[in-house]
Amino acid sequence: MSSLSVKAALWAASLPYHFAVELRNKAYQWRWIRTYRPTASVISIGNMTAGGTGKTPACVWLAKWIRQRGLRVAILSRGYGALADGQNDEAKEIENLLPDVPHLQSPNRIETAKVAVEELGMEILLLDDGFQHRRLERDLDIVLLDATNPMGFGYLLPRGLLREPLYGLRRADLVIVTRSDQVTTQELANLRTKVQRINPKAGWVESIHAPIRWRNASGDTLPLDYFKGKPVLALCGIGNPKAFVNTIQGLSVDVIDQVCFPDHHPYNPMDIQGILERASRCSQTAEAIVCTGKDLAKLSSNQLGTIPLWALEIELQLVAGADVAYEYLDRLCQSIPTS
Repeated sequence: MSSLSVKAALWAASLPYHFAVELRNKAYQWRWIRTYRPTASVISIGNMTAGGTGKTPACVWLAKWIRQRGLRVAILSRGYGALADGQNDEAKEIENLLPDVPHLQSPNRIETAKVAVEELGMEILLLDDGFQHRRLERDLDIVLLDATNPMGFGYLLPRGLLREPLYGLRRADLVIVTRSDQVTTQELANLRTKVQRINPKAGWVESIHAPIRWRNASGDTLPLDYFKGKPVLALCGIGNPKAFVNTIQGLSVDVIDQVCFPDHHPYNPMDIQGILERASRCSQTAEAIVCTGKDLAKLSSNQLGTIPLWALEIELQLVAGADVAYEYLDRLCQSIPTS
């Protein structure tokens, strides 16, 4: 089948998806579907595309900021790709980074919202991947756009990566561009123009995923420059593997090979064997296998075979428009009654 035929087939397959999304959005717009308003304030962090835009670092950044304000916050997520213990890779990573922040996972986020408020006394709920989950009403809609592929190739799934038409951005209160350091200034300016044509009222913020240190499953850490110039094998099972590899190479690490799996991939013994075989075939001996925090949470080991396993710890940092972001957040926090 030719490339043109494949594209035509994928475009045709996207039509029923487009129809279903349109019908669902209209149903919410016309209030045919009942929504639920919790007594706590709700901040949704979502995106327009399938794949990794960096929602987990954004949730961690926002939860930390809210805690610093002295407010009680919980994270609500669907729990896609949950492991045998009921948690998925994101939950395990967040637990490592925010052990004192409740993280409730369930496809029924209305029920978890009730638990968070009525049983745990939470004042703010962070709705992870919540932009398309419209049954839970929110006070602030934050949309993340990955600067390296913000528009999902311009087509809905499965032809492209868009989860809904771009005009869905009209619902956003705040747009945060992630990985803004991996594109040119002109590309950022062009993206801002496109977004503002769709939603001129949304706040505009630019951010990066800043590397902090290396961490293993035991919680030991290494300085950021530890692997500078050293040969490593890069391993990841995330939505945007290219961005991860680019970040590592930006630290002057010698990536001699890379093994990439789909997002939320559950590693099994055959996968580990395959990774070690890839490492053995490299022209140089890898001093370590480096991965993301999500992958470390799933592998839960300090080494694969005899090769040390280290995860790159990153954090979201606002590099432009931070005052805009904090103005929105301050306004929301000030509306919460003091207990």
